[in-house]
Amino acid sequence: MGLSSLCLISVSIYILSTIVLFHLVVANSLQSYNTPTCHDDEISALLQFKQSFVSRKFASDYEGAYLKISSWKSSNSCCSWDGVECDEKTGHVIGLDLSSSCLYGPFGSKNTLFSLVHLQRLNLADNDFNFSQIPTSIRNFPRLRYLNLSYSVFSGHVPSEVSQLSQLSSLDLSQNDFSSNKELLRSLAQNLTGLETLDLSSINISSTVPDTLANLSLLTSLTLNHCGLFGKLPRRIFKLKNLKVLDVRDNRALTGYFPDDYSCGGNFSANLEYLKLGNNSFHGNLPQSYTNGSNLRTIDIGHNNFHGQLPRSLANCASLESLVLSHNKFNDTFPVWLGALLELKILKVDHNVFYGVILKHDKKNLQFPVLRILDLSYNDFSGKIPEFIGKLEGIWSLNLSNNILTGRIPSSLSNLSGLESLDLSHNKLSGEIPQQLAQLDSLTKFNVSHNNLTGPSYNTPTCHDDEIYALLQFKQSFVIRKSASADKGAYPKISSWKSNSSCCSWDGVECDEKTGHVIGLHLSSSCLYGSFCSNNTLFNLVHLQHLNLADNAFDLSQVPTSIRNFPRLRCGLFGEFPGRIFKLKNLKVLDVSNNPALTVYFPDDYSASSPDLMSLKLSSTNLINLPFSIDRFHSLKELDVNSCNISEGPVPFSLGNLKDLIYLDLSDNKFNGQVPFSLGNLRDLIYLDLSDNKFNGQVPFALGNLRDLIDLDLSYNKFNGHIPTAMLGNLTQLTYLSLSNNYLHGSVPQSLFNLTNLQTLKLDHNSLSGTVEFQKFLNLQKLTDLDLSNNNLELLSESRF
Repeated sequence: MGLSSLCLISVSIYILSTIVLFHLVVANSLQSYNTPTCHDDEISALLQFKQSFVSRKFASDYEGAYLKISSWKSSNSCCSWDGVECDEKTGHVIGLDLSSSCLYGPFGSKNTLFSLVHLQRLNLADNDFNFSQIPTSIRNFPRLRYLNLSYSVFSGHVPSEVSQLSQLSSLDLSQNDFSSNKELLRSLAQNLTGLETLDLSSINISSTVPDTLANLSLLTSLTLNHCGLFGKLPRRIFKLKNLKVLDVRDNRALTGYFPDDYSCGGNFSANLEYLKLGNNSFHGNLPQSYTNGSNLRTIDIGHNNFHGQLPRSLANCASLESLVLSHNKFNDTFPVWLGALLELKILKVDHNVFYGVILKHDKKNLQFPVLRILDLSYNDFSGKIPEFIGKLEGIWSLNLSNNILTGRIPSSLSNLSGLESLDLSHNKLSGEIPQQLAQLDSLTKFNVSHNNLTGPSYNTPTCHDDEIYALLQFKQSFVIRKSASADKGAYPKISSWKSNSSCCSWDGVECDEKTGHVIGLHLSSSCLYGSFCSNNTLFNLVHLQHLNLADNAFDLSQVPTSIRNFPRLRCGLFGEFPGRIFKLKNLKVLDVSNNPALTVYFPDDYSASSPDLMSLKLSSTNLINLPFSIDRFHSLKELDVNSCNISEGPVPFSLGNLKDLIYLDLSDNKFNGQVPFSLGNLRDLIYLDLSDNKFNGQVPFALGNLRDLIDLDLSYNKFNGHIPTAMLGNLTQLTYLSLSNNYLHGSVPQSLFNLTNLQTLKLDHNSLSGTVEFQKFLNLQKLTDLDLSNNNLELLSESRF
């Protein structure tokens, strides 16, 4: 090897070592740079903040919630702690994300959090700060750009100090129990000129929308749904060029109309993706010009006063996924041309004045390729159900009810294998119901009532021998006593049960038409008397879906004398109701009500059972408690635990997760504490009775979310404070309202007189004061029952004004 080669190798080694050394130096520098050292005073502040709260699983609604602060230990740098972000150069804490962290407890102005003066981002969403006010010390964060306090159980007024955070670009205070904040929007619009996103949904503002809000030219998202807003929405808001989301739903008294020069792809609002104006008082026509450049994905203008014809240029909004026009006064034929929208998943035009045949001639190019929900109900559509509907292979829900449709139900509907809900009721359909529809395994709602239809001829299913045996053994475990049932029409249904016939024909027994398995046992008011043991053969009916044993009895002569402490005892099973009942995985309806001597409990592992339970009626039983995780029964539509003598304690927060509930009765128990604001999530609720308990605090503003509520009873509790104005303003469907026998004070809110459907109103036995013009009650034309007694009210008769 020559000298030159050796020199070349030496040089190469030198260069290589230099490169390696350089990378090591850079790597060490970057490591040092990326892991800044915390400041001692900020470590101390965070650790004290940690000590100021306790961990409670119910404090966060998100399923993946966990206690982030559990990783905070003084032995390591706070910059590595969960939820903490530090400035890479200075080491100061600039970000804190403690959303869904199960934090529970009051939040005071002296909390050490407010010493973190370099904070730029703060997220405390989805915790429970126990109705604290937002501390005025929030002003200590002059650099704050992002603030999210949503779903965290704050109350009171939003302090003016929030509007002094002039650097804010994102503010979310939604879903809290704030009282009236009439100047909030005006203050924010004046001071927070750099706002890009603003979400105040479901908080009580109760004001007009200031025109100055349209000066926030950087806004990309404006969410003001369910805020008690009224007056006109400034038209300039439609012209904010950067706006992507405009959501002002559920304000009812908010009015306005589209500007004459408005278009979804013109020189302004070109970025708009979500337009949500539903459930207000907007009026006028839709703008005629919708151009090809539109980014619109959702248009929801349902429950307003729009009228006229639909602009055919809507078909140019190629990105549109949801079009909701329900409950308006549109007068047009079926918009077949919307079939050009290849992304459309939801089309709802119900409760309008659409007319004519849905489709004169089937068109091969009519696609709707990804449509999931089609609702044409409550219009004047006539003619036959078009065959093209049977080609909507991805559809989940189809509603053609309350029209003037004629002819037969097309058998092609059986091609809709994913169909879950089909409603053809209240038409003029005729002929036989196609047997092929029985093949739709996904169908859970089927309504063809109020037509001229005839049913298909099904063969009577054959009972299974083991189920016949189980039922006959069940029959033998009871005797018949007429006095065992209070219902005058009660009779012993099991007397018809004979071994020489199919159990599917027995009184009170329901079988699956395909399999012959027993799926229903309806034995209410059957004069049954005897002991119900856990080894009863009933529990061998593993396919059972419906079980009703209400209004039966155990002989009082054999019951311990202590049972006579139940003065209302008139019927019922006695003893401990077997927890095995919750092991019936197909159970959908369980009713053991009116059995006050029956002790009902939920087994420890009930959460894995009865996942499809839809109706649970336990009223007038000895129910030990509602389980903490009642939301495991996620399909519940009805829950009745009235008069169960449930011991003192709070209502489970998880009750608000039962989004399908339409009926909830917790009355005549011993529930105490504040009503969880999570009940405001039950948007489909029609009936709510919380009376005769020990609830306290203010009447929760969140109940104003329940816009379909017809019956609301909060009487005989310990509610205090004012009657929330904005809440009442949203409950326009109410026919029954009782707030009597509480500790309410203040005046009778004017919004009460907008509840034109009220038939019964009870405000008696409170501390209400002020003057009320009696004539205003007379304007509630449906009102037949009014009680204002035992207050400090002065009624002004017509002669005094």
